[in-house]
Amino acid sequence: MAKAVRLSDIGERLGVSAVTVSKALSGQKGVSDELRQKITELADELGYIRTKSTDEEKESYTLGLIVAERYLKEGQSFYWNLYQEVLQRAITRNCFVILEVITYEAELEKELPKIIAGKKTDGIIIMGTFKTEYAGYLSEHIKVPVLNLDTVGIADGSDSVVSNNMMGGYRMTNYLFEMGHSRIGFVGTRLATDSIDDRYLGYLKSLMMHGVSPKEEWIIEDRDREYGRIDPGKKFRLPEEMPTAFFCNCDVAADVLIHRLNAAGYTVPGDISVAGFDNYVISPSGKPGITTYEIHTKEMAKRAVHILLHKLKHMDYSSGVFLLPGTFIERDSVKRIGPAVRFV
Repeated sequence: MAKAVRLSDIGERLGVSAVTVSKALSGQKGVSDELRQKITELADELGYIRTKSTDEEKESYTLGLIVAERYLKEGQSFYWNLYQEVLQRAITRNCFVILEVITYEAELEKELPKIIAGKKTDGIIIMGTFKTEYAGYLSEHIKVPVLNLDTVGIADGSDSVVSNNMMGGYRMTNYLFEMGHSRIGFVGTRLATDSIDDRYLGYLKSLMMHGVSPKEEWIIEDRDREYGRIDPGKKFRLPEEMPTAFFCNCDVAADVLIHRLNAAGYTVPGDISVAGFDNYVISPSGKPGITTYEIHTKEMAKRAVHILLHKLKHMDYSSGVFLLPGTFIERDSVKRIGPAVRFV
């Protein structure tokens, strides 16, 4: 029995993607009349059997996912988890995912990812933040539909799926005020990632709403701004005058901070309370469990794949920025020290 002709077979012969073939055969926009005719004639010549829903042959879609190497280092496994969720979701939609990790040197040298240079994918997911110059470079050179995941694209009209980081930071800091704290620090290196900055802005908003001025000495860096890697050795410098609570930009930072506080003779939450973000820790310190704000990675992955596939079938479609709320999770790392501090 002869092997069935696939959309990718036709596309390979003409040097175009399977998505372009699908659009041509299903009468969608985005394909010139000349190319549509060539595709149609070749499909007939090869004996391609058209179905009622040619554009739904999702098995022909290959999705690329690019991410900076720094996000996949030990101790920062949130992105590994998110990638796995994307992979699983893509499989349920009969799609393939090719992961390409971009090194720091490749960002500096503005090296085009192989899956983009080789035109190996029908669509691209950019997961996490890249340096501004490199992000702009990618924006100029990617010619297939793009979806930004856990970051907002820099180009006008970029489509993104992100957690509502600012409102999450606002919620977590408000909780600390509700537990009687008003001397609250923040752990996270500003300008390192978009998500840290947004969570920091939520922290500042909560302080402002409670009539509290931020203290610069209570803003503790957790990572190198240039490389973006959490650095327990050089960062996490404790101030001489301590706050009663810290809001950390992620659970990994919260876990490192708890170890640092314990080493300095403080107990958590006995002496100092600690709140985190993400609800994901690769090496939990055990007790106390970290009070946190869960990001729903399954839903993020589901939305990302759904939107990108929709963009593949409708080239003029744009979702804009899709914000996903998280869920507050109360555990044992925060102690009530007095009545709730009210808004001013």
